[in-house]
Amino acid sequence: MKQHLSGLLAALFVASQMAGCANMDETQRTTATGAAVGAVAGALLGGVTAGGNKTKSAATGAAIGAALGAGGGYLWSRHMQEQKAAMEQATQGTGIGVTQTADNQLKLDIPSDLSFDSGRYDIKPALHAVLDRFATTLNQNPVTTVRVVGHTDNVGSDAVNNPLSVNRAAATRDYLVSRGVAGNRIAIDGRGSREPIADNATAAGKARNRRVEIFVAEAPR
Repeated sequence: MKQHLSGLLAALFVASQMAGCANMDETQRTTATGAAVGAVAGALLGGVTAGGNKTKSAATGAAIGAALGAGGGYLWSRHMQEQKAAMEQATQGTGIGVTQTADNQLKLDIPSDLSFDSGRYDIKPALHAVLDRFATTLNQNPVTTVRVVGHTDNVGSDAVNNPLSVNRAAATRDYLVSRGVAGNRIAIDGRGSREPIADNATAAGKARNRRVEIFVAEAPR
């Protein structure tokens, strides 16, 4: 029991050091926090399941848990990296953001000048080529899942904006399905005007908030 407690305390110390380092940006801090949680969970699991040296098992469990926790539950595989590179190339100069999130999802942030006019959910023709390329990468990596999240500016009431944001996500999903992506891989959500990324007091800010975000994830197998 004392050995197990010592191992757990050691894991907690290492975890706190990983999560509490100074000079981290938000992505690094989120990843470190995930590693810390994973380390503690791994230490507990290692201590509970071990039949012999519990201190060593707790330390081993902490190391495994930290690795899983840092990944946030998703796998950043060679295929995911290739898809990111392909989308960076396809969206170059368009203003679409292509990033890897802290929990290892591929994120496409599509602004309104390419996606939707105010109050509308029909996809602009300028976005078609990008979604065509995106659909190709999805079909090349069929184990991934997709989540499309629609957003609006603050013009109008929630009664208008909430369904509008869902319709924008649905329109994006339907276009991808029309290009061969299985519909059961794609979840949709609408956040209305609740998650602005810019000031709605200006036309430019409204345009930035009127957007679609697409997340691609590959679960560990």
